[in-house]
Amino acid sequence: MEQTPTRESETLGRSPASARRIQFREGIRDGIPIALGYLAVSFTLGIAARNAGLTAFQAMLASLLNNASAGEYAGFTLIAARASLLEMAVMMLVVNARYLLMSCALSQHLSPDTPLWQRLVIGYDVTDEIFGISIARPGYLDPFYTMGAMTVAIPGWSLGTFLGVAVGNVLPLRAVSALSVALYGMFLAVIIPPARKNRVVAALVAASFAASYAAGKLLPGVSSGMRTIFLTVGISLAAALLFPVKEETADAD
Repeated sequence: MEQTPTRESETLGRSPASARRIQFREGIRDGIPIALGYLAVSFTLGIAARNAGLTAFQAMLASLLNNASAGEYAGFTLIAARASLLEMAVMMLVVNARYLLMSCALSQHLSPDTPLWQRLVIGYDVTDEIFGISIARPGYLDPFYTMGAMTVAIPGWSLGTFLGVAVGNVLPLRAVSALSVALYGMFLAVIIPPARKNRVVAALVAASFAASYAAGKLLPGVSSGMRTIFLTVGISLAAALLFPVKEETADAD
């Protein structure tokens, strides 16, 4: 009976350069839906940048250097309010602090032999979505997979912001808001497969949704970034204590 070849068997026996090309192409493939979602969401972000007085090029450059929706929106809001650079730096640190947790988790998914330059490159774009598809890869993460996803995701985010400034006022507000629905569909595509395979994961996903909703209602004065940090640490700690996962043994060469 024939068996469907797995990703590991397809790359087994290939040269390192060939294996990296395969991983890179798979990253591009999985990054295309992310890029489309980014294009829609960052379009609305471009409208906020335009209201803050930024040009299309300035908004695109901001998205290229700071690939974070909440962080950029907070930054554009502060620019419109003529806040100081210190206020903006503190706000960026607070709003984007959750990416520190993602980076720490992702670093444990990399081989100890991963070069520093590859770690720095993928650390440049540890967004929620790219983190989700990267951490879901079985075994050690090949950095070239994440780089492939970044190759299409970053231009999608930057281009969407550019278009939001350039032609954002042409579309009706309801149409612009509806574009962001695509990103939620992409999130569901990330969490549903592992939740269907593991009841513990499914329960934790449901608990995370409920806790996030409750935190938004009970702690309206706390930023979404800080709420995400507290919930991530709390739920992850509870899951690790209640449902510990045995360390996987590495396959022999």
